[in-house]
Amino acid sequence: MSQEISQFPGGSKTRINRAGDNIRIGVATDDDMRVIEEWRAAHAGVLNTFQAILHGRARGKNITVAQRHKRRKTVFDKLLRQPKMNLSRMDDVAGCRLIFRSVAELYEFRENFHKAKFKHKRKNHSDRYDYIKKPKSSGYRGIHDIYEYDVNSEKGKRLAGLYVEIQYRTLVQHAWATANEVIGLITENQPKFQKGDCKILEAMALASEILSRAHESMTGCFAELEDRDLVREFLTLDKEIGLLNKLRSLHAEAEADTDKKNAILIFSDGQPLQYKAFREAPDALRELFRLENEHPNWDIVLVRADSSSDVRIAFKNYFSDARDFIQLIESGCTKLTKMKNISDVYKPRATKRKISKGPVAREWWRR
Repeated sequence: MSQEISQFPGGSKTRINRAGDNIRIGVATDDDMRVIEEWRAAHAGVLNTFQAILHGRARGKNITVAQRHKRRKTVFDKLLRQPKMNLSRMDDVAGCRLIFRSVAELYEFRENFHKAKFKHKRKNHSDRYDYIKKPKSSGYRGIHDIYEYDVNSEKGKRLAGLYVEIQYRTLVQHAWATANEVIGLITENQPKFQKGDCKILEAMALASEILSRAHESMTGCFAELEDRDLVREFLTLDKEIGLLNKLRSLHAEAEADTDKKNAILIFSDGQPLQYKAFREAPDALRELFRLENEHPNWDIVLVRADSSSDVRIAFKNYFSDARDFIQLIESGCTKLTKMKNISDVYKPRATKRKISKGPVAREWWRR
């Protein structure tokens, strides 16, 4: 094995892939876990580099910038969901998120960032992961870019070949995505992965269309529906499943430490959010791995932002905070129907779209 290959975090890409395969089939050893943790930890350097670049370009532009390490549990879940994927090719272990005030500001920033002069290579075409122009059938809207880390320095050479995902969202798109993830935390459904109650999946897809039309003057999966019919579909379905009421009942439990920019957020067994803040990133990373080893069933994530308020904006799902989503939906329904009392647009579910018992088997979903 060459010195260059042996320097790769975890030993080599081949070794990383073998450890991932062993996780997938349930025969992982302690050495496999050590290899994976070394590889995951190495992404901290990639995150630091890209966050510094993004912060420099976002300075003075009223853009929220944050970063997160992909949770070990989520890494393992993704291996199971995608049995043909090599672990070394997982491109969202390191993630940076930018949140903009408008679609126009988002596209302007991204276009300029694509012109940046550095060695890091963007791996996707501009339109490949543009879910604003072409929203996912689930209702997800936003844009992703994948970069491969590449530098000349001796210190950084070891990280060459690692990936980072950059997510671009507006505040409106982020409010929807936050609510979608909160539903996954407080119910048995996982709408983010299109799993669970079809009625919840349909309601969130309709909600995305309402937000898109009312607040960003765009249409998505339901372009054929008139505004009032769209709102009627959503409100009638929500009256049946009580989705908005579930979200209204939530509130953030944790208070953030304004002096510390590295935070571990812990969501476990329906308990209130636990928040642990650290001044130094290495201290936070060590604590993350310790908690993951001691509590493998907890939902734990390491995040970083400029301030506690930015942490709350970028990771509201962990604070069970769907208030922005609720406010935007309510104002969106009022705007699209031009009615002060939106209950007037309800209709009987007898005329609803056909919904089967499968997780995503709605007739309209296949369009």
